[in-house]
Amino acid sequence: MRALIIDGYTDEPAGLGVPPYVDVYPRYVAGAIWSADSGAEVRYVTVDYARQYLDSMLKYAASCDLVVFVAGVVVPGKYLGGEPIKLEELVRWASLIEGGVKVLGGPVARFGYGAAGGRPAVPPESFESYFDLVVRGDIEVVVYNLVKEKLRVEAVDPAEVRYGYELVNKFAVKGSRIVEQHPNWGWNLIAEIETYRGCPRWVTGGCSFCVEPLYGAVIFRDAESIAAEVEALYRCGVRHFRLGRQPDILAYGAKGVNEVEFPKPNLETIEELFRNVRAAAPGLEVLHIDNVNPGTIAHHEEDARKALKVIVKYHTPGDVAALGIESADPRVVKANNLKASPEDSLKAVKVVNEVGAARGRNGMPELLPGVNFVLGLRGETKDTYRLNMEFLQSILREGLMVRRVNIRQVLALPGTRMWPIGDRVVRAHRRYFREFKKRVRAEFDKPMLRLVAPRGTVLKTLFVEAHEGKYSLARQAGSYPLLVYVTENLRVRTKLDIVVVEHGYRSVKGIPYPLDANTASHKSLALVPGLSKSAVVKVLRRRPFRDSAELGKIVGAEALKYLSVNPRG
Repeated sequence: MRALIIDGYTDEPAGLGVPPYVDVYPRYVAGAIWSADSGAEVRYVTVDYARQYLDSMLKYAASCDLVVFVAGVVVPGKYLGGEPIKLEELVRWASLIEGGVKVLGGPVARFGYGAAGGRPAVPPESFESYFDLVVRGDIEVVVYNLVKEKLRVEAVDPAEVRYGYELVNKFAVKGSRIVEQHPNWGWNLIAEIETYRGCPRWVTGGCSFCVEPLYGAVIFRDAESIAAEVEALYRCGVRHFRLGRQPDILAYGAKGVNEVEFPKPNLETIEELFRNVRAAAPGLEVLHIDNVNPGTIAHHEEDARKALKVIVKYHTPGDVAALGIESADPRVVKANNLKASPEDSLKAVKVVNEVGAARGRNGMPELLPGVNFVLGLRGETKDTYRLNMEFLQSILREGLMVRRVNIRQVLALPGTRMWPIGDRVVRAHRRYFREFKKRVRAEFDKPMLRLVAPRGTVLKTLFVEAHEGKYSLARQAGSYPLLVYVTENLRVRTKLDIVVVEHGYRSVKGIPYPLDANTASHKSLALVPGLSKSAVVKVLRRRPFRDSAELGKIVGAEALKYLSVNPRG
């Protein structure tokens, strides 16, 4: 049997699959196919690859017995590493592929297609005329059954879901080798790892806009199985991992889950998880987390603090605990059953800073909070935007650090309590949203970047991913990495260290570290900390230099820290 998996990329509250991330869906689907038919030929392509080689992709797809599309952006954002599949691409490509069984899975099949926040979603039933199966359940289980049933569509239930991890644990290991077909394999690929399913707050209905409570009761995946998947991915060359497919890492193995809204962190299970992952991938380069519920920290402050310390013990620096604060307006918090009051959210920011603000070996703080705002919710007024801004200003006043502020308009999806409201509030408040976003970028983001990565900070192990004008765009691998505009024109996939020299609203400008004084551009030399304009002119006139001692006579000790000499001739 020949199968093709087309990864249209996914982005959910608990999961990211836009490069350099590879989400669980394509890996699980590949594992499901190989579990049902060990001799199957499985090819994996990303949507970006499909765009570039569309004719050859369609020709290959026509030769396949099974074509699986995976897609769905539930929390839309801006992406550097790839562009999620567009609605017109999804339906057109499916229409052009003939012959094999066509299956659509992922969030788009479960919750609908959302192009951007603040716009109505296209419901899943809209795709039924283009695909043989639109999987409202779990794509990996349905595909597994489909292959076992010799691709007889009528023999499977597209709404079937999994209630445990027995099959997934097998699929995850068997499907791990699919990563070797990912375009980011071998350099900055990050594997998203599932730790549990469902939101602990489902017992109270969860947040009004979120799809996670729709999965029902929380089911944990045991640490040994997670480690087995990590080990399989590690053997396939993956060196960057994120334990990110959950709404709250502090609730992993928590006591009282499915009984209370904010279960108590279980320090033993959290340490077991991170210890096993470390043992499974001893040479890993990145181990990060994603979501942390600020309400968990507020309700169990000491246990949460200890759990965060466990994470810092085993992780790698530059990590981000994304706090779903959503709103600092108490009325909006109550109307949408959000996780935490503004006071509790500020407490969470403080606790994460206490544990993780120290600078790590890659130049970034060990662990910082990220702040998520969702706008356009029930009960929102003009005053909501003022309260959100005051919340951010209180963070600055107290000298706390935040890695990034994520501001988005709600994407109302079928099944959530926001679905009947849709984009009504968003449309009424578009002007407030634009003004708020502009203020945050100017008044909060830029001063915050100066705290997080001061001028002269050396950031290590960045990957050049793209170019913009004369700049190379580079980032470290990990959760919410800082975007750096590098002054030199470098090849994509170049790995380098940089020194921060200027700050923007959402990014910084950097020069390679150490900067080769004999070959560096005038632009880069002019940005070296401690190097005067007259010294730059002298360097350009007198190079090449034989050694650092000769260079030091011109530039001085401060600038010499950021420079090197590579003799030529």
